[in-house]
Amino acid sequence: MERLVIEGGRSLRGEVLISGAKNAALPILCASLLTAERLRLSNVPHLRDVTTTLQLLARMGTQVVVEEGECVSLRAAEIAEPAAPYDLVKTMRASILVLGPLLARFGRARVSLPGGCAIGLRPVDQHIKGLEAMGATIRIDNGDLVAEVPRLRGARVVMDMVTVTGTENLLMAATLADGTTVLENAAREPEVVDLANCLIAMGAHIRGAGTDTITVDGVDRLHGGEHRIMADRIESGTYLAAVAATGGEVTLRKTCPDSLDAVIDKLREAGAHVSVDGDSVHLTMDRRPSAVSARTLPHPAFPTDMQAQLMALDCIADGTATITETIFENRFMHVQELRRLGADIEVRGNTAIVRGVARLNGANVMATDLRASASLVIAGLCAQGETRIDRIYHLDRGYERIEEKLSRLGARISRTRSPT
Repeated sequence: MERLVIEGGRSLRGEVLISGAKNAALPILCASLLTAERLRLSNVPHLRDVTTTLQLLARMGTQVVVEEGECVSLRAAEIAEPAAPYDLVKTMRASILVLGPLLARFGRARVSLPGGCAIGLRPVDQHIKGLEAMGATIRIDNGDLVAEVPRLRGARVVMDMVTVTGTENLLMAATLADGTTVLENAAREPEVVDLANCLIAMGAHIRGAGTDTITVDGVDRLHGGEHRIMADRIESGTYLAAVAATGGEVTLRKTCPDSLDAVIDKLREAGAHVSVDGDSVHLTMDRRPSAVSARTLPHPAFPTDMQAQLMALDCIADGTATITETIFENRFMHVQELRRLGADIEVRGNTAIVRGVARLNGANVMATDLRASASLVIAGLCAQGETRIDRIYHLDRGYERIEEKLSRLGARISRTRSPT
């Protein structure tokens, strides 16, 4: 296995070019299953989860061509078997996103129950509830979801909880359903809007994306098209948090400032100077950050995917902060690893009390999930001495060339082989 080795205690300065959003790319790649024509996507990030999704689509029979300039061309003209096997699904929960498109276009699907980060239960009951309301018959057979329907029909679906992947799955399925589908209590995340924009470019009739009620008038078929994946707001927030924690100055290029309001507000509260110019964000931090409290909630509130990164900043901040996690019940696994670096954190239920310390010290730590990995990188950049982060395959699922980008900002960070 590989590890990251960080020599901390240096401020960061320079520019970062933000990659395409993983959480937008994965459902949009799956949307290629809705048409027999070619879908060409640009700004596709080179990440482990993207590679796994492309392998899954190719296994089904999709023609996949990876082009220069972070472009991918997909054509699902001949799908041999509408199935997602366990060997590809086990590492990535987003694989459930093939269920809706396969069922909508082919009337049947077999998808292994997904894996991914061990940060919570992540039930798929809302996916099943919505598809059953649209006429599908779904059962579990040997760990697989097996779904069948002559043709999906429009329905009113009121989701019991806000779920991003659930909204995306039902949104894709509804595009080819007979009649009108109304999704209530829908996720409002920018990635849902990006998926809707891609589907509209393919001929879908969608209204209300970005609100809590999405209306879809089903069509007989979708055609091919072209779409550019939005910039990754979580990657953007991670680099902003890193510079706010270490001190320094950074400019993010080709990002999406409109999707970063909640994160930018917290960083300003911590003492950072942040300005926006078009698709660029500039941050300057010239002092020790102030402690910032946060509560994770669905968009447009503070995102759960930035909770661990903000906690890393709070570890060396002036004062005490409370961070409350309301989305996932097991998303404080990074706390114990941050303590190994000298952080003072107390967990009470779904709230972490973070008392800022004057300094962190380098140590051996282990990544437990994707965003926990990012928090350990930020903490390692702040710590005095050497920090070694193991199990960074989690990091590679969601951050493109993170050590290269940080090195350009002046970080001393390298990727090495872990001792066996």
